[in-house]
Amino acid sequence: MKKYINKLLLLGGLLFLGTSCETDGQLTTLKATSFPSSFEVSSSEIVLTEETADDQALLVSWPAVTFPIAAPVTYAIQFDLVNDISGSQAWQKAKRIVVGEDVLSKSFLDRDLNKIATDLGLPINVPGQLAVRIEATMDRKIYSNTTTITVTPYEKSVVFGEIYMPGAYQGDWNVDTALALPEISKGIYQGYVTVLPDYGPVFKLNTGRNWEQFYGAGATNNDLKNMSTTDFALPGEGSYQVKVNLNTLKWSSIVYSWGVVGDGTPGGWGTSTPMNYDYQTKTWKITVDLILGNVKFRLNNDWTINYGSKNNTDFVAYLDNSGAHYIAEAGSYEITFKINDVDPLGLGYPAEANYTITKK
Repeated sequence: MKKYINKLLLLGGLLFLGTSCETDGQLTTLKATSFPSSFEVSSSEIVLTEETADDQALLVSWPAVTFPIAAPVTYAIQFDLVNDISGSQAWQKAKRIVVGEDVLSKSFLDRDLNKIATDLGLPINVPGQLAVRIEATMDRKIYSNTTTITVTPYEKSVVFGEIYMPGAYQGDWNVDTALALPEISKGIYQGYVTVLPDYGPVFKLNTGRNWEQFYGAGATNNDLKNMSTTDFALPGEGSYQVKVNLNTLKWSSIVYSWGVVGDGTPGGWGTSTPMNYDYQTKTWKITVDLILGNVKFRLNNDWTINYGSKNNTDFVAYLDNSGAHYIAEAGSYEITFKINDVDPLGLGYPAEANYTITKK
């Protein structure tokens, strides 16, 4: 590190001497840096198949970039659709794969390249074009020229994936345990989160359980910008349904909270007691004092979507059922409610949900 600092001081001194005769007010910058030559791809036309999923499909190699300071250079490869590499949103939908420090090549298996191609939206079993470029990062980011390859992807065995939402609601921003938002249709992801008191509402959106590619806020809080350091922010404390559209690079949230209601609950029949969402077990939970009486479940403090049980033994709640779980002994209870509401607007609410009511 001392060597790098000395070189920075020397470079700064030279820049000062070179500009001392210039007019006051001019800014000095580090000298321009660029890729010394084009990068290479092993093939420009690739047909992918599930039978060759473990074979090498593509090798990308590039020349070393020399920055003014002698320090490690981190390289990454970006893939994007040809129509998405110009204009104000250029390369914002790109798939970015970090290669490493001073590494000058990267190979891709059929399965890896197929996932990149299908995630970006290339049609199955039809030749389509992908734009490829190299990113070099040290004191700044620079990019190579762009090369186009033609890829024919195959149908994936697993169609749907997920993205991840590390944030302050966790307390530690741990992407390894962050909320997973499942894909409910091509490029559209949805999930639920509760922001507890004393936890912040800010977060990022990551394409994997790592920090190789993530999205932060762009022009507005609801715009996705690739590798942006600006955090997204939910409205504040409470529970929300979060929807992310990677096709349009937008995200949104709505208030979304399951709660308990009934004459055995603190709010009686008029006001739901809200539950919190445990994103790791995908379960709504609450510990609450109950009195003798009935307990039902409803969404957003409203009777439009509600569940009731037929008895106290099955621990199954049914959509729009008039029944309720009866509390025969007052006390503190832990209540859980688990429902498969991955895409309620598209698929409707399920006929059944599971719950527990356990005296503490």
